[in-house]
Amino acid sequence: MRPRTTGSTPTLGLRRNAAQFTLLVAVNALVGGMVGQQQTVLPLMAESEFGLTGYTYIFTYVAAFGITKAIANYFAGTFSDRYGRKPVLLAGWLFAVPVPLMLILAPSWEWVVAANVLLGVNQGLTWSTTVVMKIDLAGPTQRGLAMGLNEAAGYGAVAVTSLLAGYIAEQYGLRPAPFLLGLAYTALALLLSGAFVRETRDHARLEAEGHRPRTDGANTHLHGTLTDRQILAQTSLREPALSSASQAGLVNNLNFGLSWGLFPLLFATADLTVGQIGVLFALYPGVWGAGQLFTGALSDRFGRKHLITAGMGTQAVALTIIAASNGFTGWAAGTVLLGLGTAMVYPTLLAVIGDVAHPAWRGRAVGVYRVWRDLGYAVGAILGGVVADLMGLHAAVWVAAAVSALSALAVAVRMYETRPGPT
Repeated sequence: MRPRTTGSTPTLGLRRNAAQFTLLVAVNALVGGMVGQQQTVLPLMAESEFGLTGYTYIFTYVAAFGITKAIANYFAGTFSDRYGRKPVLLAGWLFAVPVPLMLILAPSWEWVVAANVLLGVNQGLTWSTTVVMKIDLAGPTQRGLAMGLNEAAGYGAVAVTSLLAGYIAEQYGLRPAPFLLGLAYTALALLLSGAFVRETRDHARLEAEGHRPRTDGANTHLHGTLTDRQILAQTSLREPALSSASQAGLVNNLNFGLSWGLFPLLFATADLTVGQIGVLFALYPGVWGAGQLFTGALSDRFGRKHLITAGMGTQAVALTIIAASNGFTGWAAGTVLLGLGTAMVYPTLLAVIGDVAHPAWRGRAVGVYRVWRDLGYAVGAILGGVVADLMGLHAAVWVAAAVSALSALAVAVRMYETRPGPT
């Protein structure tokens, strides 16, 4: 199906594609909700229903999710460039169908891990594709705003659903009630994606026709046709902006992966209720989601590099506060600040990829970046679990704070400004 057009030609810009863009924002909110349905509940199920106490073992479900999502990101980028965006989006939602049912019926922890493998495929295919589709529609001048709206919807839904799932679990038990949200989200997403979402690849082709190298000469070697192997190398290691974004994305999601598995257990050491833990857990993605409504557009106006550097530094400070605290007030302050730092970074990193990658291979570059970024889930879960087992929960947060500070330094030293226009 062809995209919305003026005459016979697709047009770029958020206003001109408002209906499709808004629909994709709604779909990505449902993507985020699939993660939110389980974040508050699964760590508590691990201890209360399956008798798990070793942090490393409990975090296996986060690691399984992260590794699978990272791999799915790569194929999402490759397939969306090759076959189109919409088929990949629909395939991703089909993988979500069994997830809530497996969590409801799980007789052992291995079922939970298997469900998160499928959830990782769902998240990698659907979230990556909605990112690429929004970049296609927005054009070169509003990438930061487009990514801010996309990520705000996704992580806002994580926050709202985490809070709602915590409340439902407190009122009706850990199973099955919280996971009924996931069944509803999946059904609605399949309807919207199948019946109303339109293909956007022609918008990328239109942008490619008018694509011009940067006037300062940076990254001119990236314009034209690159092989999959060259895109992987440039995005991972060689190109300063792309590879800096990849490492910052990995560390950002290291923090998220660690928080996903560790924060509920840390907060439970203060004898907080399930509802209070749900509030603390919702503050992080809630501030993260809402903040991106502003930070993405801010990067369009003032640039990407310094916002990313400051955001990683803010995360380091936030984790320091969480590690040094032992009660609701300190943890609330730390999670709010952690959400703010993440909001500064998350849409801006995606905008960097859109700035540097040529439209002809943008989907694959986004996929490679998201491979590295979402491996952070697994790295954070494994690192957090090992350090927590050896040295305690607070020590694991201290380690994440140090890693975040090093990431901020690396971006400050290596990344150049990528925002389109004079730099």
